[in-house]
Formats: sequence, C-alpha cells, structure tokens
Amino acid sequence: MPRAVPVRGEDAEAPIPGAVPGARAAGEPEPAAGASGAVTALQVLRRLGAGPRGLTEEEAALRLARFGVNTLPARKDASWPRLLVRSLRDPFTAVLLCLALVSAAVFAWSTACVILSLVAASCVLRASGEYRSDRSMAGLRELVATTSTVLRRAEEAAAPAAREIPVEELVPGDIVKLGAGDLVPADMRLLRARGLTVHQSALTGESAPVVKHAADLPAAADTAGFEQPQLCFQGSSVATGSGTAVVVETGGRTRFAAAHERTVGRREASAFDRSVYGISWILIRFMLLTPPLVLMANAALRDRGLETLPFAVAVAVGLTPEMLPVVVTTCLARGAALLARAHGVIVKRLPALHDLGAVDVLCLDKTGTLTQDRPVVERGLHADGGTDPEAVRWAAVNAWWTLQLAELPEPDALDEALLDAADEDDLMAYDGVAALPFDPVRRLSTAVVRTPGRLGTHTLVVKGAVEAVLERCDLEPDATERLTELADRAARDGLRVLAVATAERPARLRDYTPADERGLAFRGFVTLRDALAPTAAPALTAFAERGVTIKILTGDHPGTAARACRDLGISLGPHDVLTADRIDGLTDAELAALARRTTVFARCTPEHKARISAALRTGGHTVGFLGDGVNDVSALWAADVGIAPQGAADVAREGADVVLADKDLTAIDHAISAGRHSGGNIATYLRITLSSNLGNVIAMLAAGLLLPFLPMLPAQVLVQNLCFDTVQLAFAYDRPHPSLLRRPTALDPRALLRFITGFGVLNAAADLATFVVLALALNGAGPGEDEAVFHSGWFTENLITQSLVMLLLRTGRRLFEGRTPGPVGWTAAALAVIGVVLPPSPLGPLLGLTALPLEYYLLLTFVLALYAAGLVLARGRYERNLIGPEEPL
Repeated sequence: MPRAVPVRGEDAEAPIPGAVPGARAAGEPEPAAGASGAVTALQVLRRLGAGPRGLTEEEAALRLARFGVNTLPARKDASWPRLLVRSLRDPFTAVLLCLALVSAAVFAWSTACVILSLVAASCVLRASGEYRSDRSMAGLRELVATTSTVLRRAEEAAAPAAREIPVEELVPGDIVKLGAGDLVPADMRLLRARGLTVHQSALTGESAPVVKHAADLPAAADTAGFEQPQLCFQGSSVATGSGTAVVVETGGRTRFAAAHERTVGRREASAFDRSVYGISWILIRFMLLTPPLVLMANAALRDRGLETLPFAVAVAVGLTPEMLPVVVTTCLARGAALLARAHGVIVKRLPALHDLGAVDVLCLDKTGTLTQDRPVVERGLHADGGTDPEAVRWAAVNAWWTLQLAELPEPDALDEALLDAADEDDLMAYDGVAALPFDPVRRLSTAVVRTPGRLGTHTLVVKGAVEAVLERCDLEPDATERLTELADRAARDGLRVLAVATAERPARLRDYTPADERGLAFRGFVTLRDALAPTAAPALTAFAERGVTIKILTGDHPGTAARACRDLGISLGPHDVLTADRIDGLTDAELAALARRTTVFARCTPEHKARISAALRTGGHTVGFLGDGVNDVSALWAADVGIAPQGAADVAREGADVVLADKDLTAIDHAISAGRHSGGNIATYLRITLSSNLGNVIAMLAAGLLLPFLPMLPAQVLVQNLCFDTVQLAFAYDRPHPSLLRRPTALDPRALLRFITGFGVLNAAADLATFVVLALALNGAGPGEDEAVFHSGWFTENLITQSLVMLLLRTGRRLFEGRTPGPVGWTAAALAVIGVVLPPSPLGPLLGLTALPLEYYLLLTFVLALYAAGLVLARGRYERNLIGPEEPL
C-alpha cells in the first residue's frame, strides 16, 4: 500500500481567526503584506524594492545590517549563581533567614549557624535542579532547521541562482523557494504556488493543512492574517506542493516573534506560590507572637527579665519547620529527576511539579492528544444515506492515479486514508490515462482511467468538495438539495465529507482539461473522521480516577470535537459543547461558572483559550494547560501549569513549565502521579512537623509558667530540633499510599491550620500528662537534680512522641502497614532510640541531661499508649468528618 500524509485541502476546515498581529520595530513602515489580501504581489514587490529575480548580494548585505538577523529575540538562560540568588526569594527561606538574624541578635550562634546551613542546602538543591532543566531545554532549542533556499544575484545584471543560506541571513525582499517538508523561515507573500498546502497548527491549532495560492483575490475585511491564502508565516511548514515567495518580515517583526514576546514578563502566582505564601504567613504570625508572649508571661508571673530572651527565641525556632525548604526542594527535585529518567518529562520549574499534583482541571486541544494528525475512512454513503463501499473504491482509484500521474511528491492525508481503506488489487485493475490534480479554485481532482472490459472508453473519476462535485453532476435541483442536506448532517456529526462522481468519455489522445468535468454521474459520499490517539482512552480513564476534569479547547468545528469525545467514551450533554464566540460578552464571573459545566469549547482563538484558563483558576481550580502552538502561549501562561511537548513551537516550549517527550496524555498522567507523590510527602511533613511543634510550644509556655525553672534549656531545644528535623528528610523518600493518587494534593493553608491546631493540642496534652508523670518521678537529691530529671524526661518523651506522630499520621498509611518499615519507619525508630539513649549517655551531662528512674519509663509507657490511641481515634474522626472531596489526608 503506498505511503502518504498531508492534506491539499479537499473539504478541509478553514483556519481559525484571531491570529496574533505582526510585530515591528518602532519607526518601521507598515509591513509589506499590509492589508494582506488587498495588496497584490506586484505591489508587495514594489514596496519592498525587490523583484522576482531576487536581491543582489550587496543589497542583501545592506538589508541585513538594517533589519538585523532573522532570529527570535535571544532568550538568555539564567546562570547558576542567578538561580541561587532567585531561590532566596522563597517565603519559607525568608522566614528562616529572619530567625537566623534574631538568633544571632541574642548571641545564639549555634542556632543561627544551623539555620543558615539549612537555607544554603535548600537553595543549592533548587538552583541545581532548575539549572539541569535549563540545560535540557537548551538542547531542545538546537533541534531546528538552519538553512533556506533563496534566489540571489552576484550583481545587478547577473542571472539569479538558487542557493542555500542560513535562515539568519534572510532579509525582507529575498525570494525564497518552498518545497514539501520545508519550514517557512519568515513571514512571506506567495508569488507562485503549485498544489501548496501548509501546516499552520503551530500557529493556529488547526489540524488540517491549509491551502495556499498566489492569486490576487480580494479578502473579506474581517479575514484574519492566518486565513489569507497568499501569506505564509514563520513557524509553519509545507505539507505538499511547492511555491516561490517574497520575504516581507523577519526576526522580531514576524507574528511568531510577537507571540514570543508574550513569554516576557511576570506570571501570576501559581497554586504552589499561593500555598507557600499562605503557610508562610501562618508561621510568621506564630513566630511574631511567641517571643513576646513568653517574655510577658515570665515577667508577670515569674518576675523574669531578658534572661528568658534566648529561651523565647528557642521556642520560636522550635515552632518553625527549619527543614521545610530542604524537604520541599528534595521532594520536588527527586520527583523531577525520576520523571526525566523514566518518562522523558522535563520539569523546568520545580514548584510546577507540586502544581501538577494539585491539578484538578486539565485543558487540552483535540488534535494530537485525543486524536492523531490524520483522518481515517468512516464509510461510504449512497445517495439514499445507506452504506456504499463502491464510493470508497472510486475515491481510492482517484487518489491512486492522481498521485501516480500528476507526479505529486506524496498523497495528502485524505488520500492516504482512502488508500489505506482500499484493496490494492482493485486499484491496479485500472490503467491510468491522465490526471488533473487538486487546486484550490476547482476544489476537486480528476483521474482518467481505462476500465477493464470497456475498450474505447475512458472513465473520469472526480473527487472533491461536496458543492464543487454536485454542481458538475447531472442532477435535479431537489436531488442536489437532498444530497447537500445529507452531507451537512454528516458534517454536523463531526465527519469530513468528500463527494465522488464519474463520467464515461470516448477514448482520445487529446489532453483532458477542467472543461471535461461536466455531466458527471453522482457515485456517493465518503465520510472520514479523525483517527483516535491510541493512548487517549486509557489516559482519560486514569484522569477520571484521579479526579482530573478534562476541558477541550480547540480551534476545530464543534461537531468534529464532539465526535472525537463520543468516540472516546466522553459523555456530552446538550450544553457541554459551546463555540467560543458565546463567551465574548460574558463577565469573568459568568465565564467561570460557564467553564465549570462546559466540556468542549470549539472555534477557540488564542484569547479565548487564555481567558477560559484564567476563569477556571478564578473559580478555585488548579489548571493545567497542554499546548504546542504559538496560539497557545497566552493560555500556557494563564494556567497554573503550562505543558508542551518536545515537538512544540519553540515559543510554546519556552513558555511552558513542563516539557513532554511526546504529545502523549499518558506522560501527563505520569507527571501528575509524580506531582502527587511529591506534594503528598510535603503535606505530610508539614502536618506532622507543625502539629508536633505547636504542641511543644504550648507545653513549653505552660511549663514556663508552672515551673520555677526553664522547662528546657536552649541547647536542649536546639538538639531536639536537630534530631527531629534530620529524620524529617526521610519524608522526601517516602512512597505515599496509592489512595493519595486519587485526588489532588493541594496545600490548603486553612485546612493545614485546622489540622495542626487539633493535633497540636493533642500533642500538648501528652506533654502535660508527662509533666504529671515527672512530678511523680522527681526524687532527686536537690533542686538542681530535679531540674535535670525534668529536662531529661521531657526530652525523651518529646522525641518518642514525635516518632509516633511520624508513623501514625503518614498520608494514607496505617501502623505496621507493609512488610518493611521504609525510610520513615527506620528514622522514626532511630529518633525514639536517641530519646531513650542520649540522657544517660556520656553526652547527656554536656547538654544538662541525666539518667531517669525506672518508674518514669513505666509511667511514660502508659502515657504513650494513651497518646497513640488518641492519635488513631483523632485521625479516624478527621478522615471521616473533616476531609472535603478535594482536601488531602
């Protein structure tokens, strides 16, 4: 079976309006394309001071100096030191730096040094991860075409010669030759074209190649630039045919460059950024309130002065999760590295991995994700609407012999679908005589063949757009109307429709012309649909299981998009499909409500896609957007997470947060899974650490008011925090329960505050119970020894209770679940061992700790058993009553 691809435009849908207006430097004249369709090729050449014979080398050099090289504005990747400095702007890091400064101000140098070390480690990890991603992106940017064929003359009187030059050296006025497979290197106006079709999906999102011609036909006043057949734009590629064009815009003045400029500037805060700011402000409020409360309470009730300031600072430090930047960065960097190795997914911005885990709405185009970039034959239709394989056979005969006799470089996508659906023996039974290839004016093609057993007769097989074929058939007006309605019904159902007709002519030697395409006998229709992507259905099922809602934002006809959805099993109600022009008059609030209940937005312009994404975010959703064209740049930036495949337009790839190896929905599913793993571990760390820290702070404040001595020395607080913080790094290597993957893992500051308040009070109750136990166990020789016993007992209890919290409050886990403890289990056990062993060890006296009596351990075991039971009961109640449908465990 012959090979093929691209479309010459038979019944192809028109590209969408709303293209990006061309950009130009200040002071430059209106582009030569100007009003586009209203300007003839001759006028364009005159304005450019060029001719069909091409520029001379001297003229080209002068223009290159004037207009500059034909490249997009340079994108300079941030250096490693710049990335390191940028990571200091993280709110969590700012909180820790403030604590370090306060610690240094009260001469708590060891605390300040430890905090600064943690900040440095976090910043280095984040900068290194993003630097590696930038290097990967730099490699992708090199995968582009570098040369173009132009006509140049050595001097004015010399004959023009075609030669290859780097695309950077193209200048306005250059005459460029285009052929199948070529990338369009600049914005240009066609001078000549033969069977030329161009892929503009990178610019408009339209899946079918667009027919281009050089005819000076008038364009409608509201026709967008991308829709005008005389113009070709940088970023598109030639599907079939050939052409000659004059360059009208290069470099930063092309429409492609105008879209590139959209990626310059500051994006709105993502879901991760909003969560970080919310949690940071919670911590800041607690830290600002804690030291004054400690100082005032001790001054009022214990008549203590500034000597309690180091203790007050230690309490504030104890509240803060010092390891947070390190744990967050390690979780995200590890998840990003695993994604890159296993699935070829590059996470350019580490926080974007968390946002992927929080995504609950994914916006995507139809083409290349739900469907492939090729059609397949649905069926042939007889005039009465019944199935007719003969219509497909005749259409395939036309496709085969047009390809052979017209010497086309390759069949278009429609012809290839017909050839794939036909029997090769049926095609070879005919002998080809002549062919009239498709052209955009006739909108049909004709193959002339000798039918077996019919000597002296030639059969004309005509295939093309419905209206063009029917008007050449011998049909009564009512029959034409009935067939047109049949074709319209199929088109409304999302199918492409070709009409097929034949005619018998006496054999002759004279050439056939379009004038012979008259008096045809209608043979039927051939309907075609988009081929479904093989990974689309399982990926959509996985998204539904993970609580991710799909929104389809496409430039295609609503019927085409709805058909693809139905074929993939997506149920659509009567109001689930809208054309995007319906949203133009809506306010942002109205659009947010409409977007929530609508599945398919068809005929979307770039502005529609960006506005819909922003409206969904306004409605409280975390939005991911998958795009690959210049027309998708605004929407990529409007979403929380912009996703682009490796083969996307450069400007789309640069504007994305995540780059996929292929345009494959299963890769996004893997990325969401990795994001939820990382986000779940971060959320678990925050809940466990903050609730435990809050309980300790409450207990410290109570003990400070009840005891005649400090409940814990600053050095002991520091060592306790170091032990606890060190083992917390194990959460970055934990594997959350599979239940975590079934819902988004957003960091909700309010939900977090409720959690840490409830479980923090429970933790404080355990500490206060320990105080009672210590009061019963205090039988030292004097006040000094009693103080050491209290410090040691509380130190031991704190580390053991924190190890219990690590085990019992892990996301989705149950105690003793699994055959092996895992990193969290082992580190929790190590923390408990340190709590028991350190006080009686030789290091204990250096920290003011001492050995504890046996009865203390017996009573402590009873308290810990009650505490563990309380944690299990509280967690069960929390899971049953407090978890919303979108809130993580």
